[in-house]
Amino acid sequence: MRLLIQRVQSASVSINKNIVGQISNGLLLFIAFEELDDELDLHWAVKKVLGLRIFSDHQQKMNLSIKDITGEILVVSQFTLFASTKKGNRPSFIRSAKPDDALKLYKRFNKIIQEQSNLKIQTGEFGADMKVSLLNDGPVTIAIDTRNKE
Repeated sequence: MRLLIQRVQSASVSINKNIVGQISNGLLLFIAFEELDDELDLHWAVKKVLGLRIFSDHQQKMNLSIKDITGEILVVSQFTLFASTKKGNRPSFIRSAKPDDALKLYKRFNKIIQEQSNLKIQTGEFGADMKVSLLNDGPVTIAIDTRNKE
C-alpha cells in the first residue's frame, strides 16, 4: 500500500462538478493498493497516519498529530501511485491491485480509520474520474509505503 499524505488547510474532491468530499484543516490522503496488501498493512497504515506528528504546536514545531488537533481527513483512491516508469514513457500499473480487491481494501481502510479516530472522514469515489482541489499547508507532503515498515 502506498500513501501520499498532504497536510492541508482545505481540500475537496468533485465528480462532474459536484463536490463529493470536502475538509478544512487536516490531511489529504492519496492511497493505492497492491496485491500483497492485507489487514495488517491497513492497520499499520492507519496507526501511522493517525500518529504522524506533522502539525505545529504553540512553539511552531511539528509536534502534533491529526488526532491532537481534531483535524479532518479526505481519502482519495489513486492507483497511479504504483506507476512504474522503468521502461519507455508510458507508465505501467502492474503492481496495482485488481479493482475489485482494491475497492475492498479501500472500504476497509476507511472503516478502520473512522473507528480508530472519531474524526471527520470524507472520501472520493473509488474508480471515478475525480478533480481534487487542495491548499497544501507548509507545504508538507509525506510518502509512505507499507513494504518499507522498518
